[in-house]
Amino acid sequence: MRPYLLHGLTYLLALASAALVTTHVHAEGDGLEVRIGYLAWEPPRGPLLSNVIPEPEDAGLRGAELAIIDSNSTGRFLRQSYALSAVRTATPEALLTQARELHEQGLRLFVVNAPARELLQLADALPDSLLFNAGSASDELRGGECRANLLHSLPSRAMLADALAQFLATRRWQRWLLVTGQTADDLSYAAALRRAAGRFGAKIVEEKPWTFDNDQRRSAQADMPLFTQAREYDVVLVADERGDFGEYLPYNTWYPRPVAGTQGLMPTGWHKTVETYGAAQLQKRFEALAGRWMNDRDFAAWIAVRSIASAVTRLKNADAQAIRALALSADLPLDGFKGRKLSYRDWDGQLRQPIPLVQPRSLVSTSPQDGFLHPVSELDSLGFDRPESSCQRFTAAN
Repeated sequence: MRPYLLHGLTYLLALASAALVTTHVHAEGDGLEVRIGYLAWEPPRGPLLSNVIPEPEDAGLRGAELAIIDSNSTGRFLRQSYALSAVRTATPEALLTQARELHEQGLRLFVVNAPARELLQLADALPDSLLFNAGSASDELRGGECRANLLHSLPSRAMLADALAQFLATRRWQRWLLVTGQTADDLSYAAALRRAAGRFGAKIVEEKPWTFDNDQRRSAQADMPLFTQAREYDVVLVADERGDFGEYLPYNTWYPRPVAGTQGLMPTGWHKTVETYGAAQLQKRFEALAGRWMNDRDFAAWIAVRSIASAVTRLKNADAQAIRALALSADLPLDGFKGRKLSYRDWDGQLRQPIPLVQPRSLVSTSPQDGFLHPVSELDSLGFDRPESSCQRFTAAN
């Protein structure tokens, strides 16, 4: 039997057993109380070689908390209430232990901010639960390593790279110099950029790996122009997710060219400068709660909780498998303050969404760009489309 069919059978058996498990929902008169688990673990970032602004320690959590407030605000009229059980651990082993404890308490709905490996461990350990990935952009999680009980509210690297490549194509900046860091995440981001170049007609004139280990705060003006010498290019694309060197590329390149990717002009799931379609109100409510700007992890966690609440409102119950089925149908359009109704792809569980292209203090554009058409949804021009998907386990369970 093929491995993905065996996995699908295992998943269906898990669904059958899950039907015998009581979802953690309390009846209070005619009311409905829904508990959602928030699971977070971030690996140590290691020593950095730049003055990169660190990620907030509560990234993701604050977005989930705001979504709980928003859901209770609307839910009280329907006699629905929502509560968040948040877990942030120091080790991945502790994360798995805490997740199992919440599962034993009856929770079947989880929002997770963790790397791909730990996320897969959680999905495999909780087969009768529904998990929302709000922390990993890994393309493999949406491809060969996908799981049937895992949906993705954070954009994938392929979506981010395609969003950027579409914009560069509209500007006719089709000759790219690609500079790549040495971490596994950097290499994955670079792979997504190479794929995007092939999809949208760009040419990578040269690739340069960043192998220096010196502190660029002192030597960027001397090092960067020499390092970026190459055949003429229209734009420098950088893959430096950790922020070791990419911040020092703008204004220091050999040719006077823009910088884009993980630094410079950045594709992202959310940013402070997104303000249209009611987003300014969401930004203000978040800042009042958290005392800082909302970032992509915060938005991914917020929309994940709002996805659950919207499904519960439609279903009038909090069964994890019913929520999954509704989320993957055309009957649960979501308002994410991005100008389009959002929905989950039924072949890999990825949330369709426009991608803002931003510099630190302004919104430059939003992809998909005008003119990039698709027979189903222009949003499916970002990331792996149905015919490209290798997510057999996910579709086998549908």
